[in-house]
Amino acid sequence: MQSVPPLELPTAALLRRSSADEASLYIRRLIFNGELRAGQRVPQDEIAKALGISRIPVREALIALEREGWVTNERHRGTFVDAVSEQALRDNFQIYAMIYSFSAALALERGGPDLIETLDEIVGAVEQTDDADVVNEFSYRYRLAILHSADSPRIQVLLRAMSGMVPGNFFAQVPGAIKVEKKGMRAILEAMRTGDGLRVHEEYSRKFAEQAEQCVQLFRDRDLFAADPAITDD
Repeated sequence: MQSVPPLELPTAALLRRSSADEASLYIRRLIFNGELRAGQRVPQDEIAKALGISRIPVREALIALEREGWVTNERHRGTFVDAVSEQALRDNFQIYAMIYSFSAALALERGGPDLIETLDEIVGAVEQTDDADVVNEFSYRYRLAILHSADSPRIQVLLRAMSGMVPGNFFAQVPGAIKVEKKGMRAILEAMRTGDGLRVHEEYSRKFAEQAEQCVQLFRDRDLFAADPAITDD
């Protein structure tokens, strides 16, 4: 039986979200913007009305958000916003680093000779711009090229189950993220060019660690972290 190649994942611009996906993104934005704070009940009826949808996709979104650690659904009481911790935020970036560095290692083993050339073209293009939307698109193409070469459906399943901690365009929201992304993409490419899997892992870890700290600072500035229970007033 002839094998079927993996389908190309759509870009963010082309992706048509379901009502549940739209509700999930909307709720995460409410939390990120501080309109919903830790411990607050999520107003399902108001969200459904604001989006012009029924409560069913809102409930579906809240089930997914609970799996991602954004909210807690309490039987007979409703859904409440969970507190975000700095450690959880850093862990999220570390998980991405492990998944993508593993993908790159597989891509080196399974990818064709055109992979490095493709990545080189993408990096060259992204280094010529500071437009957040363009950087976001090139970053997506870079990841996609590696994922296709890795040829691992299980990795794509894992990535679909995760969500970014910053809703919307990460590079537009997080100060300094574009500079780190450009530097990281180039460093990862050069490590892949030499076939050095350990260095690839190190460069991915460095890039995501730097972006994690930028994101932590953004969350601090927005006062989105839970209060440290060890800190009490005298």
